[in-house]
Amino acid sequence: MTFKSSTQKTLVALAVASSFMLSGCQSTASQAPITKTVAPSVVVTPQDTGSTAITLEQAMAHPDWLGRQPERAYWSADSSTIFYARKQQGNELRDVFSQSVTSQTAEQVALSAHHTLGTKNAVYSNDKKLQAYTFEGNVFVKNVQTGAIKQVTHSSARESNLQFLNDGALVYRQGTTFNKVDLATGITSELANIKLSDKPKGVEAPATYIAKEQHKLIDYVSLMHKNKQDKQTRKKQLTKQNTSIANAQFYLGKGKTLVNAQLSPNGQAILAVIKDQKSWRDDADIMPNYIGDDGTIKAEKVRRRVADEKSAGSELIYIDLTDNSQKTISMTSLPGFDEDVLASVKTENYARDGKTYKSEKAPRDINLMMDWGWDQGAIVWNDTGDQVAVMLEAWDNKDRWLATVNVDEAKLVSQHRLHDDAWVNYTYNDFGWLNNSDTLYYLSEESGYSHIYKKPLTGKATELTKGNFVVSNLTLTDDNSAIYYKANVEHPGLYEIYKVNVESGQSEQVTNLDGMTDYQLSPDQTKLLLTHSKIMQPAELYVAPAKANTQATRLTNTVSEEFLAKKLIAPKIIAVPSSHTQQPIYAKVYYPADYVEGESGQNRKAVIFNHGAGYLQNSHMGWSGYFREFMFHSLLASEGYVVMDMDYRASKGYGRDWRTAIYRQMGTPEIQDLADGVSWMADNANVDTAAVGTYGGSYGGFMTFMALFTQPDLFQAGAALRPVTDWAHYNGPYTSNILNHPDVDPIAYERSSPIYFAEGLKNRLLINAPMVDDNVFFQDVVRVVQRMIELEKENFETAIYPVEPHGFRQPSSWLDEYRRIYKMFKETL
Repeated sequence: MTFKSSTQKTLVALAVASSFMLSGCQSTASQAPITKTVAPSVVVTPQDTGSTAITLEQAMAHPDWLGRQPERAYWSADSSTIFYARKQQGNELRDVFSQSVTSQTAEQVALSAHHTLGTKNAVYSNDKKLQAYTFEGNVFVKNVQTGAIKQVTHSSARESNLQFLNDGALVYRQGTTFNKVDLATGITSELANIKLSDKPKGVEAPATYIAKEQHKLIDYVSLMHKNKQDKQTRKKQLTKQNTSIANAQFYLGKGKTLVNAQLSPNGQAILAVIKDQKSWRDDADIMPNYIGDDGTIKAEKVRRRVADEKSAGSELIYIDLTDNSQKTISMTSLPGFDEDVLASVKTENYARDGKTYKSEKAPRDINLMMDWGWDQGAIVWNDTGDQVAVMLEAWDNKDRWLATVNVDEAKLVSQHRLHDDAWVNYTYNDFGWLNNSDTLYYLSEESGYSHIYKKPLTGKATELTKGNFVVSNLTLTDDNSAIYYKANVEHPGLYEIYKVNVESGQSEQVTNLDGMTDYQLSPDQTKLLLTHSKIMQPAELYVAPAKANTQATRLTNTVSEEFLAKKLIAPKIIAVPSSHTQQPIYAKVYYPADYVEGESGQNRKAVIFNHGAGYLQNSHMGWSGYFREFMFHSLLASEGYVVMDMDYRASKGYGRDWRTAIYRQMGTPEIQDLADGVSWMADNANVDTAAVGTYGGSYGGFMTFMALFTQPDLFQAGAALRPVTDWAHYNGPYTSNILNHPDVDPIAYERSSPIYFAEGLKNRLLINAPMVDDNVFFQDVVRVVQRMIELEKENFETAIYPVEPHGFRQPSSWLDEYRRIYKMFKETL
């Protein structure tokens, strides 16, 4: 059927329009506005659904009952079909389905045919006639026009990193070896064998006095040495003179690990990145598992704590395959490579201890940018293979560089430096080259929001998109005419697909589905595969022409009738005025089923839910990953509660300043926002401020602690689920962004960790803790519980879950957890 967005539209709060319209950020070129297909700041109002009451048991049941939505969808090579997975009913296995874009009928693919389907990350030859992919570690090549498939490898080894070269050959990696396949002859040759060891020294002459005398006095020893030298000389001669022998071994050093290595499209060079082979954990980094399958206590290995991390950098090695040479690329040409970017932080911490800090320049450790959720990598060659771009980040998280390599001078050339006094975002780092060009395009938050820029190697950057919205998920067309992207232009919680003209900077809206929409451009670039959801509708698949103001056709309909029959209260997205920022705090509000607009008396009870991750958006117009919580909130609203779900400061989707508001003070801006939420509910939803509770998991559990410990009268009860209690015990990549490292900035850790404020607990607290949590360790709860025991606190209780990791898996555990939360709110509010 053809899907059309609803015509029943209503204006949201005026704050939406005033705070999220396009703004005039500075650019090096005039900026054309986005061509709109709908009025700005207009969104669909979600409607309540169903008639059968939801129960706590049903809400926490295994999610199979929702309908088992499509997963991991991708295009076929000829752009006529999509493939996707669906979970089997009652187990964790997935089946794969095939569906034509002109049909609503899907067919299950037999296991014997899975190798014929290609993959989402398949690669294509320059003429688009061939598709290459791996299946179960083996390489396959498909003729796009005929569908004929050739299996290139058939082994137990795992091949990866497929790449078509400009000459039509196919390259794949097997471990650290690059192999090249001539598809016409089937001959495979070794392009480069990267060795993580020192180069063998060969047969050396005796060096010590004793050794020299041994060779002089004992003819046998001298003869054996000569024979070895002769053999070594002959092997060198044979390898040099006989082209049938592979001779491309490169030694990058003992004790190193290969972080990344990318081959140029012309097959003439590799840019490799190595670093010291240090484990991300020590032998002491363990977690006890009390419910092992053999009845014993198992010591599970887990990640290292941020407090134990040590600064480490990487090396860039340029490998020339034309002459088998290699050279280390210097990073000292990067602007700011030796700046003391933490000088003010160190000064503050020194002063607290009665010391004076003296700032000095010193080289900073620099590594490849590790973007969380990237489909690409941090090394990208241009089409001809004569330029390579690399994205790097400082270990202290304050700088990101996009640089190219000057091979002759063995140094980097900075093309863009993004500095942030707080921390550079670990998302929104897409970049690449325009096709057949020496012009780069990339995302940057330098304006305060993630936007697209293009930059020739010797010129200035041009901003292609601008405004108070966030751009992500870039796809460049083959003809360089446009870059497709995802953005929340009209409202921070509404994501549509757009495309920008690379030359003019003119953007056009492509989809108009009103919700959360992701996309994949088809291989022939004529169609979009869309994954779309709404607040009350789980994600389904759609297809649409890849043009402006397109109309999408729905392909899948997997939501169960049982779910559609449940009476669920639709939340309204509102903008809560902030006491601390000009931007409002966007939030979902579930009004009680019997709520009458304008009612007075302030007699409603309320709950505020705190989403996890910190940097996550949940007050958007799509289906939430917190679907159990969504149903729980609907249940509470059906019983008279007002429920609020806030995108507090630190949440994703609202720009750089919103993200970094928590720098060095986690738990302060967020709780200020919760207080504004309570005030808003009192003024606008008839809520009694003496009858408000809060709860959340992970970061949300941390916030529950901070709220009850630092503002003890704000909430009458709180449930902290799998909570962080001491940030020095959390992982490095996440925590060091926000709080630096404990050895440098102990003030930030003490200011941000709940365990330092436990004496503030006054009202009722429930702590729910999984015991095999390798994300937030169970030790976090153990330490804070002992702290509260020593403080002689009475109003807390702890529930433990012996078999659960960070994200619960067993419906029985979910039900037990939410029964306890529900009971606490009933008893205290």
